Amino acid sequence: MIQAQKLSKVFPATKKTKEVRAVNAISFECKPGQIYGLLGANGAGKTTTLRILATILEPTSGTAKVAGYDIVEEPEKVRENVGFLSTSTALYDRLTARELVEYFGRLHGMDGDALHKSVETLFAALDMNGFRDRRCEKLSTGMKQKVSIARTLVHDPPVMIFDEPTMGLDVMAARAIARFIRQCRERGKTVIFSTHVMSEATKLCDRIGIIHGGNILEEGTLEELRARHATQDLEDIFVKVVGDEQ
Repeated sequence: MIQAQKLSKVFPATKKTKEVRAVNAISFECKPGQIYGLLGANGAGKTTTLRILATILEPTSGTAKVAGYDIVEEPEKVRENVGFLSTSTALYDRLTARELVEYFGRLHGMDGDALHKSVETLFAALDMNGFRDRRCEKLSTGMKQKVSIARTLVHDPPVMIFDEPTMGLDVMAARAIARFIRQCRERGKTVIFSTHVMSEATKLCDRIGIIHGGNILEEGTLEELRARHATQDLEDIFVKVVGDEQ
């Protein structure tokens, strides 16, 4: 469902900055019913990679297929089949949670029973009914993140891309979102997300790609990574891989 082929992204030099190769010829794939985690520190290239897959950024070279569509040649088709949650998603403060999610559903061409059913399903799955009619300006950080996820997925896309979905959330909100991501996998969705939280990657990911300096240095299931590096602790594996590179 996601096939990246030698993806690269270079931000050219300016008067104040040097050229930055944010992503360097990376290749990987993620299948339906699978959660793929891009594990890396801040600045490793995680967000740039996900934005390329969501067609927000164009690759400098290479390409990828998402839901069978080429991100360079068929970006509109890719967007129809993807839900992308950014770390900087803004909400309309004066709309209620329900109004905002319904608004984004209409932007995707939904209405009537299909829209109503999707909203009700998402609000139940994300435990949002307690604040469904509260304005977004009055929501907590965790509540806002749930609204952002719901508006991202209201059109029920087969591919879900999450950029640091639990960043800044308390334990209960983070657990609720992790539970929802597992439910997406059970429904056969393709899920890719970025994180720097080792416990999150350990609990959720079917496959993990360790990214550093724009390069994927290691990839595999958790069991494969543990066997390859002769340790059970993902943090130790990460430090060993990234430390060797540095």
